[in-house]
Amino acid sequence: MFEKTLAELAQGLSSGEFSSVELTQAYLDRIKAEDGQLNSYISVTEEQALAQAEAADQARAAGEAGAFTGLPVAHKDIFCTQGVRTSCGSKMLDNFVSPYDATVIEKFNAAGAVMLGKTNMDEFAMGSSNESSFYGPSRNPWDKDRVPGGSSGGSAAAVAGRLAPAATGTDTGGSIRQPAALCGITGLKPTYGRVSRYGMIAFASSLDQGGPMTRTAEDAAMMMNVMAGFDQRDSTSLDREVPDYTLKLNESLAGLKIGLPKEFFSDDIDQEIAAQVQCAIKEFEALGATVKEISLPNTHLAIPAYYIIAPAEASSNLSRFDGVRYGYRCENPVDLEDLYKRSRGEGFGAEVQRRIMVGTYALSEGFYDAYYKKALQIRRLIQQDYVNALQEVDIIMGPTTPHPAFKLGEKTSDPVAMYMEDIFTISLNLAGMPGMSVPCGFAQGGLPVGLQMIGNYFAEERLLNAAHQFQQATDWHKQSPVNA
Repeated sequence: MFEKTLAELAQGLSSGEFSSVELTQAYLDRIKAEDGQLNSYISVTEEQALAQAEAADQARAAGEAGAFTGLPVAHKDIFCTQGVRTSCGSKMLDNFVSPYDATVIEKFNAAGAVMLGKTNMDEFAMGSSNESSFYGPSRNPWDKDRVPGGSSGGSAAAVAGRLAPAATGTDTGGSIRQPAALCGITGLKPTYGRVSRYGMIAFASSLDQGGPMTRTAEDAAMMMNVMAGFDQRDSTSLDREVPDYTLKLNESLAGLKIGLPKEFFSDDIDQEIAAQVQCAIKEFEALGATVKEISLPNTHLAIPAYYIIAPAEASSNLSRFDGVRYGYRCENPVDLEDLYKRSRGEGFGAEVQRRIMVGTYALSEGFYDAYYKKALQIRRLIQQDYVNALQEVDIIMGPTTPHPAFKLGEKTSDPVAMYMEDIFTISLNLAGMPGMSVPCGFAQGGLPVGLQMIGNYFAEERLLNAAHQFQQATDWHKQSPVNA
């Protein structure tokens, strides 16, 4: 049962092979037995999950079941869930029980999905390894001494470790695609504004985007059918018709034009990863695609620009956590200033504090033009690089990460080395375009390698189609750390 995809589980529910209650209970039992090793969940919502599963079975018996009715999923603990702790991986929100549901949660509830629990994550989504979580790091199911990636590391570990058939994640600088690559699963970052951010606790508002983390592209398409859509409560949500993302999965790739950015294949990349990605490109050529070299000349500026823009937005967004209204509050404050200082100093971890300080400095008088404004100008150049390239090709491909999963603790003392792990993913968030990572092989030691695919605005259908056809021709996505 745990090796079945979402699509296969939906078929099993429809045929009566098992009920949603039986399926949900099986996953809850597995989480109890196995998650002590992975730490992929912060909260497991057993009672709520079984109630939702029972309701789903009743809906199916009444002939009212939809495509997603009764399917269990996990949600990153950045999405507000009514009556359930929403911690964002932080001590600051360890005691916060949300009074409302995020739009994404509402959509899954309306579709009849079952919530297994809330997954572990880097604190306030700031990190590339899941090591900044107040609840301790999640572990990579392929090698438990290594990181699962971040910030959506708990979701990636849960799906790869077969503790959930699918999960939601968020991507601010690669936080869906990078952990998907390191854990050998499929992850999609939609076009900015395609999935509502209402009720998704903000890190960097112009960069954050929710998306699916699944075993296959077909499952990601099913998730997108639930998640995507306009939300008037989110001012950045795009009012555009949502297609059925499963309809074009089986279209031929004949004539597909693939661009390979020369900047993505530098000497800095692990050569085993480069080799696996090149093998994947050859598979696409066998499926009828053509390949040409392209250039994204401002790629090298993405990390410095991102690490000014994102911390600047974070310093503003996180100012609301002050010990006054909700969240962590220090004990026995002497005065208001002491309340602010100690609540924030004790409630935020080191990485969050580092980014708040950087962001506040970049926005301060005398430095705004020199840093933040300049970063926004560079962002525009990076976006134009993608626009120009995607006039020549349909999809841009390359590695998702420069290295396979690294060991826990290996980069925690060197923030810059940690930031460089997102070198191939960050630029896409600056441009606001969709991208996804799919498994394409293994590096030495049996560690997964991810292939990144990038499309033009609203080209999720094309990306999912290309990924699905690749997965029909290969079996990397079927490999399981449970059986490795």
